[in-house]
Amino acid sequence: MNQEITSPETAPATRQFHVQLSATRRGARLARLLATEQLRSWGLSIEAAAHVVAELAANAALHGRVPGRDFRLTLTVTNAGTLRIEVTDARAERLPSVHREALPEDESGRGLMLVDALADRWGVAPGPAPCKTVWAELG
Repeated sequence: MNQEITSPETAPATRQFHVQLSATRRGARLARLLATEQLRSWGLSIEAAAHVVAELAANAALHGRVPGRDFRLTLTVTNAGTLRIEVTDARAERLPSVHREALPEDESGRGLMLVDALADRWGVAPGPAPCKTVWAELG
């Protein structure tokens, strides 16, 4: 179910973890739990990363869900110490946006503002069809 990969083409200090999870609220919770345990085992700080994983996984389960399709969480740590969090879902046509202003009475809609505040940079990469990957990098 979950794998840690160190590619021979990459330097030994580069680490990667990925897992495929059901696009449900339970899958999103599990993504956060697995990510925090993996980061802890690598000896990395988990607080900001846990929030980012939770938001991106929740968005994949809520907005990127296609019945019968999972989402994928990938964590990559580079030699430079950058943590890249990627969540790939099956709804390429539903792109995230942080530009919408959340009203005080709104019960949701602030998650990507949190990602924007915590991450050094974030964005969306298309494909492979019909998927998209939302990613965030933390230094």
